[in-house]
Amino acid sequence: MSDGYDLDAGPDPAALAASEPEPESPAESPVYAVGIGPGNPEYLTPRGERAIRDADAVVGFETVVEFVRDRTDAELLTCGYRDEAETLAAFADRVADGASGTAVLMGDPNHSGYQFVGKVQAAVEPPVRVIPGISSLQVAAGRARTPMEETSFVTLHKSGDVEPGLRRLRDDAGERNLLVLPRPYDWMPEDIAAELLDCGASPSLDALVLERLTHADEAVTRTTLGELRTLSAESDEHSSPFSDLSVLAVRTE
Repeated sequence: MSDGYDLDAGPDPAALAASEPEPESPAESPVYAVGIGPGNPEYLTPRGERAIRDADAVVGFETVVEFVRDRTDAELLTCGYRDEAETLAAFADRVADGASGTAVLMGDPNHSGYQFVGKVQAAVEPPVRVIPGISSLQVAAGRARTPMEETSFVTLHKSGDVEPGLRRLRDDAGERNLLVLPRPYDWMPEDIAAELLDCGASPSLDALVLERLTHADEAVTRTTLGELRTLSAESDEHSSPFSDLSVLAVRTE
């Protein structure tokens, strides 16, 4: 990922987020981790919107916070990868001083959001309660007609080692539908297609690249795995023919 962020410098914060269930009886004032949906405000759930509206402080990546800026009068603490730790520390200080806090994430925190949830959890004293959102993966499953119970979902959109996810994709290609969140820009749809074909997947498998789902400029490219691979010549670790807000769907034959 960008900005020199290096997960290998420490343990994966997603492991902390997934280490145990949420408390049965959360504190009166937990910190909320809200999935805001794919970006279209019509896909922000009423419960998520209330947690954002009622917060004294909202923290998240700048690109995420911008989608909900007009939904709250809270203090907005925005970050990129470089100043993420500093911003979360400031957020934790506000919560420690009695402010109600909400962290915002794209889509649904349960789909590719646990690294940030874990960082929030490590920063603040109160328990963190996840408020699920609508993921672009759910929208993509509808567009591609790949029901989740017949689909393998893998997120590569995270820092650190993605080999376990790639292994699952290689194992399941052709046997199950695939839904993949790519990682800008080293594991984009065309790179994933090349990886699967190199490991024996059929080039005739239907592939869809679904970009900026639910936005006004939503685009869907319908192709095959073999044709998608040819686009790898147009990409490098800094660019791709596709948006960084993309989902790759590969259907079974």
